[in-house]
Amino acid sequence: MSEKIHEPILPPTVCDTDPRATLTDAEHKMYDEVLEHMSEAAYTIPGIEENGELTEAEKFWLSRECLLRYLRAVKWKSAAAAILRLEATLKWRREYGLYDVVLASHVEPEAVTGKQVVFGYDVRGRPGLYLFPSRQNTDEPKRQIEFTVWMLERTIDLMNPGAETLALLINYGDKAKNPSLGVARTVLSILQDHYPERLGAALILNVPWMLNVFYKLINPFIDPVSREKMKFNPRVIEDNLFTGDMVMSEWWGGDCDFEYVHEKYWPALVQLCESRRESWLEKWRTLGGVVGLKEWEYKGGATTHPLAEEPRTADVEKITESSAHVDVPPTVDAVEV
Repeated sequence: MSEKIHEPILPPTVCDTDPRATLTDAEHKMYDEVLEHMSEAAYTIPGIEENGELTEAEKFWLSRECLLRYLRAVKWKSAAAAILRLEATLKWRREYGLYDVVLASHVEPEAVTGKQVVFGYDVRGRPGLYLFPSRQNTDEPKRQIEFTVWMLERTIDLMNPGAETLALLINYGDKAKNPSLGVARTVLSILQDHYPERLGAALILNVPWMLNVFYKLINPFIDPVSREKMKFNPRVIEDNLFTGDMVMSEWWGGDCDFEYVHEKYWPALVQLCESRRESWLEKWRTLGGVVGLKEWEYKGGATTHPLAEEPRTADVEKITESSAHVDVPPTVDAVEV
């Protein structure tokens, strides 16, 4: 019998070189416009009447990769479109309380049954966020949603240099409870508006006929690109989505005999994520502590000087795999997660 696992797995090395190093001339110009705007000395977050200046935590969040994610989210339509969305998220993060309210101590009552667990990484190094609706233990939608947001943030903490997206694994077996349409719509709205380019895959098991009806109801609120990332009843090992040593054995067919014991898993997750963020923040400060620094470098994947010029491609039409990919034609205005 395999040994029980009760704690998160450390993230693997994803890639040897910065996958976002190369931009076309047109992309670089647009990126520079966004960076210049967000770096203005007198910049304040629109809609924040008092203390609207960027905090250190907000400057840290505004990495080069973050700015690029928002440019990809608007299909490289314009710098102004990306700025508008960035500022909406800055305002939302401040008002939602991500830095001072939605903390581990606040959401822990939601976590005691292990209804959401960050564990393992897929073959692309994307952290796996498991959802077990059958383990629902509370009736307060507000804190349930806050817990989901907190877990998304911790999943991001476990992304190594070069990884920017997550794999969502949802199991509706074991008499799972279905969230209300209102809760589902709110979570979808937060994902699409404030976590663009973060969903890599959504893998869903054991969908009964009633849940099929539910998904049909929320389907209009899911953008086309996100829908393409959804896979129902996948065989994650056979489909080469995960290796056995990185996925749970129960329901998912992996080699990891994971058992959720709150007193073991929760403090381990909190400590691991806090130590990683503190290390990154310290490195970010040594690199200048300004908007637009590379996650690739402060996370430990640096191979060049932080102020070195990124390579550019001469052909504006050529978007390589290492630059931002576009999932749908630029004329489509759907929001991508």
